[in-house]
Amino acid sequence: MNYKTPGVYVEEIAKFPPSVAQVETAIPAFIGYTEKGPKNEPTRISSMLEYETIFGKAKNEAFTFAVVAETTTPPIKPRTVTAELTAPNLFKMYYAMQMYFANGGGPCYIVSAGESAGYPASVVKSELEKGLNTLEKEDEPTLIVFPDAEGLSSDNAYDLYGQALDHAGLMKDRFVIMDVIGNNDATAVDEFRLKLDSSENLKYGAAYYPKLETVLSYSYDPAITVGTNTLEYWKTNDSELYNLAKAAIESNKVVMAPSSTMAGVYAKVDSTSGVFKAPANIGLNYVVAPKVKISHEDQEILNVDPTAGKSINAIRTFTGKGTLVWGARTLDGNSNEWRYVSVRRFFNMVEESVKKSTERFVFEPNTANTWIRVQTMIENFLNQQWQDGALAGSKPEEAYYVSVGLNKTMSAQDILEGRMVIEIGMAAVRPAEFIVLRFSHKLQEA
Repeated sequence: MNYKTPGVYVEEIAKFPPSVAQVETAIPAFIGYTEKGPKNEPTRISSMLEYETIFGKAKNEAFTFAVVAETTTPPIKPRTVTAELTAPNLFKMYYAMQMYFANGGGPCYIVSAGESAGYPASVVKSELEKGLNTLEKEDEPTLIVFPDAEGLSSDNAYDLYGQALDHAGLMKDRFVIMDVIGNNDATAVDEFRLKLDSSENLKYGAAYYPKLETVLSYSYDPAITVGTNTLEYWKTNDSELYNLAKAAIESNKVVMAPSSTMAGVYAKVDSTSGVFKAPANIGLNYVVAPKVKISHEDQEILNVDPTAGKSINAIRTFTGKGTLVWGARTLDGNSNEWRYVSVRRFFNMVEESVKKSTERFVFEPNTANTWIRVQTMIENFLNQQWQDGALAGSKPEEAYYVSVGLNKTMSAQDILEGRMVIEIGMAAVRPAEFIVLRFSHKLQEA
C-alpha cells in the first residue's frame, strides 16, 4: 500500500494456504413421473415429507375383490376377503423415494417428467430424455436414477441408459445406477448385455439384479368398490369387512427394481465410511427378498462377462444375514482400471473437488510461485485422503503424486499459450472381492 497520510494502518497477512474442499458424492437425481409439481425443473428435496408436499403421492391401483360370506353350517368358516392387483401401474417414483430414504438416502433432486394434472397414460422415453437433458445445467447431482425405466420397452430403456452414460461421460462428475429390464430370468440378463451400448462410458455406470419384493403396500383409493359398496362405506357400516378388505389390499407388496434402493445404499456408505468404500455387503431395509434366488454359480455369469465386460451386480439372500448387496463392479468389468464402483466414484470426487479448487488460480501468473501453491494445495488434500484410508501405500509418496512445472508437465509453448498443466496420480484402494483362504496340514514335529 502506498501510504501518504500519517496514521495507523491495519494489514491482514494470510498465513493459511489455499485448500481443496471435498464435494458431495451421493446426491442422486431421480428422473420419472410424479402426481404433481414442476415439470422438467430439477428440484432439491431432503425428506419424504418434502417430496409429498411438492410432488404428491403414488398413483392409485385397481384391485379385483372376492368376498366370501361366513358359513352358518358346520364346519363354520369365517368371512374372508381377497384382493388381486389388476395390473400394477408403471409409475414407481413415489415408492422409489420411500426405498431411497429407508436405505440411508439424504438430499436429492427430483426431475418430474409428468404432467401437472396428474399421471399420464404411459411412460414415454422422449419425456425422460428431456428430464435428463435438464441436468446438464445442474452441478450438484452425482448419481442418475430412472425409477420408471422399467415401464419402457427394453430397446427404449437401454437406449435411454446409453444416453445417460454419455451424459455422465460428458459431465465427468456423475454415475448412473441401472436396472435389468424385463422378467427376472436369464433372458433379461442376455438382453441387457446385447442391447446396452458398449461405449467407452461403461465405467460411469453400474447395474443391479434382480427386482426386490418390498414391505411397501400399493396406493389405493378409499372409494374403491368392495363387493356391493365402497371401502369408505364399509368403514362406517361394517368395520370387520373394512378391516378384512384393507388387509387384503395391503397383502399385495410392491415389487421394485433395485436402482433407487442402491442410491440410498451409496449415500449411506459415503456418509459412514467414505466414497472409497465399496457399496456392497450391505443389508437392505424394507426388502422382504429378491424376486430371484441367485446361487454362487448364477453369480459367476452375472459378475464376469468375458465378451463385453458388462458386469451385473447381484442382490442375494443369505441364511442368517438377510438380503445383501453382493457385487461392487461397474459395467466396465473387464477393465483393470475402472472395474470397481468405488474406484470410479472416488476419482469422480477428487477430479471435481480439485477442479473447483483450482478455479481460483485462473488468470494468476503462470509462474513457479503459483505452481508451488497449487501443488501444495492438492498434495495436502490427497494426504488427507491417504490418512482416511482412501489411498493405498505405507507412505504418502507411494499413495499419490502431484507434478506441475516447466519441463515437467508443461513446455515453454504451453506457458506462452496460457496453459497450466497439472498431473495427478493416485493409488486408489480396491475392494477385496475375492478372499482366498489357503489351508494345509502342518507336519507333526517329533
